Amino acid sequence: MSDNGPLKTNLPPAPESLWRAANTFDTYPKLTEDTTADVAIIGAGIAGITTAYLLAQSGLSVVLLEAGKVLDGTTGHTTAKVSAQHGMIFDEIMHHFGHEQARMYYEGNAAAGDWMRKLVKEKQIECQWADEDAYVYIQSEDNIKKLEVELTAYGKLGIPGEWADPLPIPVPSRAGIRMPGQARFDPLAYLHYLLTSAVKQGVRVYEHTTVTDVEEEASLRIRTFGGSFVTAEHIVVASHFPVYDPGFYFTRLHAERSYAVMVEPEKPYAGGMYISDDNPARSLRAVMHNGKEHILFGGENHKTGQGICTFGHYERLEQYAAETFGIRNIPFRWSAQDLISIDKVPYIGPITGRHEQIYVATGFAKWGMTTGTMAGHLLADRITGRDNPHADVFDPARFKADPGIKNFIVENVNVAKELIAGKVGIVHKNINELGSDEGAVVRYNGKRAGAYKDNSGKLFLVDTTCTHLGCEVEWNKGERSWDCPCHGSRFNYEGHVIEGPAIEDLPLLDVQEQ
Repeated sequence: MSDNGPLKTNLPPAPESLWRAANTFDTYPKLTEDTTADVAIIGAGIAGITTAYLLAQSGLSVVLLEAGKVLDGTTGHTTAKVSAQHGMIFDEIMHHFGHEQARMYYEGNAAAGDWMRKLVKEKQIECQWADEDAYVYIQSEDNIKKLEVELTAYGKLGIPGEWADPLPIPVPSRAGIRMPGQARFDPLAYLHYLLTSAVKQGVRVYEHTTVTDVEEEASLRIRTFGGSFVTAEHIVVASHFPVYDPGFYFTRLHAERSYAVMVEPEKPYAGGMYISDDNPARSLRAVMHNGKEHILFGGENHKTGQGICTFGHYERLEQYAAETFGIRNIPFRWSAQDLISIDKVPYIGPITGRHEQIYVATGFAKWGMTTGTMAGHLLADRITGRDNPHADVFDPARFKADPGIKNFIVENVNVAKELIAGKVGIVHKNINELGSDEGAVVRYNGKRAGAYKDNSGKLFLVDTTCTHLGCEVEWNKGERSWDCPCHGSRFNYEGHVIEGPAIEDLPLLDVQEQ
């Protein structure tokens, strides 16, 4: 699989999420004047929208700010499994956090799924909700002991689960664990209901409104890129990567990209949702499209900006789909970016111990449908003064020496390595060698630059130094973006921010005749 030349593939030429293609949303204005609210929420994904919906029901005034368009980030590019089975994690959490905290992790996620199921039924939300069993499985005999230990943890924690061998579907596997009573759905159809209901209850939504800072004086004030302010009693930072970061979350999180292809299969699918605990991981679930059942294949995780040939990740999923179910058609492909904490448990609660009225929700580690929903409940309870039994395990102030210290060191050594490598790395492309629809790091006027040539031959040049902390971005062929390998910031080929923590664009350089 090469970065150069045409690829023989059935994959769509451009990435697009099924959920974004299948759903439309009202547009919302940009904030252009100062305003006030009881609560200001930064980020209109599942965590931000759920929090706004619950607070509005409690009678609080809420402002919801989104730097781009609502639900155009990770929530709009999920595989949309509503499950408390987050891979093989319960033995690990029990080991690091203790029995009670591990139990609370499960119960919090299970309660979030139950709340979603009840809401869908009561409000008759048309979102393709389907109850399914979830399976975590292994492909290698070498991992059989790990699977056995995980099932033992289920028993100790009172989690429903049973050994599954063979699996119901024809994929390479040794055995798995089945967790009954989970679900899949169309996340944007579901969140469309929550958002429109919240707006009807008075929530004010502003799109294309980038937050640049939070000021803490006599009151809390959010400063936006256009110069407008939002004054609030409470602030929720639910912007995927915390756009306001007094707790140095960039040292406690790393960003990973994962990929999905939606396939119309040749063989029937027996049902269930699956994820393998192997490298590379594989994820499968069914989805309806144009009246036909399709399979959503996911996986190919890697740290952002460190994926080498990113289009190759799609190709490997395509190959896996062909080998297991066969391919009639591939209508959609897309990728997502997720944040993972150093102990793999999300940070949900006060952003630091000194900021009791500013809250954060981040680090959902690819399981944002339940953890994002749970975050909405935890934060709404906190703001309205209600106790929540699941709050302690997700408290951002926690620090578990095992595995916290080790992973903290590993992640930040990796950042340092990428920072140095980007500064001294070899530039591989001559700008005159770029073909149509091709991007690469080049040498331009004696300096490192990022170049992209579109299908009409127009050249776009950007400064490749990330505007967050100065690492050098790399070209992502699969998404036509510039990605930072240090903290996961992403920019389009014109330099505009796609994902934070960066809030400033890459400078666009003047193109001179070569």
